[in-house]
Amino acid sequence: MKVCLLAGGWGSRLAEETQIRPKPMVEIGGKPILLHIMRYYAHFGHKEFFIALGYKGEMIKKYFVDLHQYGSNLIVDFKERILSKGDENGNGLDWRIHLIETGLKTMTGGRIKQLQSEVGKETFMLTYGDGLSNVDLAGLLDFHKSHGKLATITAVRPPSRYGQLTFAGDAISAFSEKPQLETGWINGGFFILEPGIFDYIDDKETSWEKAPLERLAADGQLMAFRHDDFWQCMDTLREKQLLESLWKEGKAPWYVSHERTA
Repeated sequence: MKVCLLAGGWGSRLAEETQIRPKPMVEIGGKPILLHIMRYYAHFGHKEFFIALGYKGEMIKKYFVDLHQYGSNLIVDFKERILSKGDENGNGLDWRIHLIETGLKTMTGGRIKQLQSEVGKETFMLTYGDGLSNVDLAGLLDFHKSHGKLATITAVRPPSRYGQLTFAGDAISAFSEKPQLETGWINGGFFILEPGIFDYIDDKETSWEKAPLERLAADGQLMAFRHDDFWQCMDTLREKQLLESLWKEGKAPWYVSHERTA
């Protein structure tokens, strides 16, 4: 199935990193977060990607060109002045990646709209280029197929930024360090969509998270796949550091080992 990735935003809340690179290129464990997301989809067999570019999109293009060119074995023949690929694909990838310019100031809905000609009349997957999860993509797809609506959104309960206190009068009877919120489901990305959703997006000024999703919900065309396990966006430096620490400690729930080298 085709996977669309929104990778064109400014990432202004992570300015410490995004002044010099687009947010999807911010590294976790020495690799761009975008690559971590793509590895996860590929683990479930989804290996054709459509990346909607905007802010500093040329850096994303260069990364994948270099990965293709220099991530494989090379033969350097000085006598014949030839630089060519060796017989093996050194990075071990069999992905197909489409890098689509969708405009510097285009909103999320507008970026999705510009991918319409790419995805055609097929069911497709969509997520943001700045969030990691261990959501069951196979279960998500089965759920989407079961209800017959236009859109499925993955609903998550984000981790709290602060420790949770349980009181007995004025005494604290229990303390839980940064638990997942017990109430309040939010949009966790990881959508599965039918091509009919494009009718809900007006133009490049449309924010996907506003009118389109609101109208889909009002029309009874938006279903929620509840994910109770790991999910973490990377909007701030603190969240970037949290993901980095999980990686360094060998506790990254999104890690899939078979995509070994990219």
